[in-house]
Amino acid sequence: MSGKHNRVVITGVGVVSPLGMDATTTWQGLINGRSGIENITLFDTSSSDTKIGGEVKGFEPTDFISRKQVRRIDRFAQLSVAAARQAVDDSGILLNGHNKDDIGTIVGSGIGGLSTLFQQAVVLQEKGANKVSPFLAPMMIADMGAAQVSIALELKGPNYCTTSACSSGSDAIGTAFAMVKYGEAGTMLAGGSESIINPLGFAAFNALKAISTRNDDPHAASRPFDSERDGFIISEGAAIVVLENLEGALKRGANILAEVISYGASADAFHVTQPISTGEGAARAMQRALDKAGLKPTDIDYINAHGTSTQLNDKMETRAIKTVFGEHASSIPVSSTKSMLGHMIGGAGAIEAVICALAIKNGVVPPTINLSNPDPNCDLDYVPHKARRVPVTTALSNSFGFGGHNSVLIIGKYNGN
Repeated sequence: MSGKHNRVVITGVGVVSPLGMDATTTWQGLINGRSGIENITLFDTSSSDTKIGGEVKGFEPTDFISRKQVRRIDRFAQLSVAAARQAVDDSGILLNGHNKDDIGTIVGSGIGGLSTLFQQAVVLQEKGANKVSPFLAPMMIADMGAAQVSIALELKGPNYCTTSACSSGSDAIGTAFAMVKYGEAGTMLAGGSESIINPLGFAAFNALKAISTRNDDPHAASRPFDSERDGFIISEGAAIVVLENLEGALKRGANILAEVISYGASADAFHVTQPISTGEGAARAMQRALDKAGLKPTDIDYINAHGTSTQLNDKMETRAIKTVFGEHASSIPVSSTKSMLGHMIGGAGAIEAVICALAIKNGVVPPTINLSNPDPNCDLDYVPHKARRVPVTTALSNSFGFGGHNSVLIIGKYNGN
């Protein structure tokens, strides 16, 4: 494979999210405009300024991992394994000794096992160092989402984690796309996972004034591009896609969901948390993705926005889209599915790539809910309130992270040519 450039297709997806325990349920929730944001149950929020978030409800890790192993794996990695098993099942790949050496795993996580780290810090403080779990290190480090997927499925190809804050999931898919394209692996499982719904995670983002405190109305708290937005919503979840080279996928008769066409990345080189207000970094990543794909702005039918519901991001992203797409910007449906899912941090870019693939498959664009009072600085077509039936051939997904990371995926309809 090394002497040619492979086309890369998505043949399976797996999702665990605040809207459902699989991709189908999550998708139905999105196109019905349903919010997955509720009061937090995973910890006592009495001392937290924010008491709402997007939990994966009803998740039973023993459905995917042995009871013994569950105690040794942080929740973010448990979610990774659950999504990966779903993705493999969806793809129809039969894992065996002949192909496991050529299947790799890249699972992005912005933060890793923060819940385990927090719990064990409490143990250290209250009971002393000799009571700290020997599993702390392998439970807290960010690469364990990828590692546990590799171990659970016995996948022996390239295996690591991308950590680039809220761009981690997109960067994982973008990196895996390049590996399949250039023949470093025949098949890759790629995506992202996060679970930081704990007192420390919430305190950290409250201290930054980054997350919403609209505790009295959880379903309306995430309101991208709305003038009354007051921050993003912390959510948890995971999404994994199976990427295959087209030749191999066709040979085994795979059901091809969509094609990954391009990946572009850039840095703001500006600030650790704030995006540069001109949007030039985000625009540069979008333009790179378009240029690498040989596409014109008018070729894009849908944009899944980063759309966090923070004051700075939403204005910046609007400006960046206008910079890249010019006059065409106003005619592209742009939606933020974080209005319903909240922000899954390292899992966000991955689930949004899945959403783009499903929009292509179903010819439906999910809405941006809670957009009741549009910000005058955010004046694009954000598909307010209700899903829209739109033929989508080519979709672009934006992810922007703390540290100035900008990552863009372009996903297209596979047409058999």
